[in-house]
Amino acid sequence: QVQLVESGGGLVQAGGSLRLSCAASGSIFRVNAMGWYRQAPGKQRELVAKIPTVGSTNYADSVKGRFTISRDNAKNTVYLQMNSLKPEDTAVYYCNLAQWVMDYWGKGTLVTVSS
Repeated sequence: QVQLVESGGGLVQAGGSLRLSCAASGSIFRVNAMGWYRQAPGKQRELVAKIPTVGSTNYADSVKGRFTISRDNAKNTVYLQMNSLKPEDTAVYYCNLAQWVMDYWGKGTLVTVSS
């Protein structure tokens, strides 16, 4: 089993920044990718950014140029630096780890951007 623990969410004014972290632990042996998804009230969960073990990162169009995903493989940790935040970025942000044929999820961290 794999456990994911997110941190770094909170309340920020529009234009501000936050940095999310997600630490993975447990049976980690063949990670395909780590990433961040988000779910706003009344909406479906959507991909924010993903960083594969092999290949290029990809971002949702809505966050390109504002958010940066990075990964520390030695610490099994993925980060999401969020700049120039907008009220529409308000959501619960979930960490994801894709390993072999399995997907693992964190419990989520709330990001609220006030206007």
